[in-house]
Amino acid sequence: MGLFDIFKRKNKGLSESGRREFLLKHGRITEGTIIDTETAANGDEIAYYYYTINGVDFESSDVLSDTQKQNSIKYAPGAKVSIRFDPKNHGNSVLD
Repeated sequence: MGLFDIFKRKNKGLSESGRREFLLKHGRITEGTIIDTETAANGDEIAYYYYTINGVDFESSDVLSDTQKQNSIKYAPGAKVSIRFDPKNHGNSVLD
């Protein structure tokens, strides 16, 4: 086993729901802005957003949960939202 295998193994096994739970529980909070939303073919509503950490801009997307869909004004383009991000990987984020 090489050195890179050790790092790859660290992130294995974490499902999307597990990643989301981890970020909601342990992630740091910052403010972001919704860029756009769209509805996917399978009915999922996707919100595109950006946020800045230490002067670096990040852009990401997240599938809205049923609870988030009920408050569509909060996730309208231009709205300010809370973002939870991984302090060790700033590009790993979810809408709070």
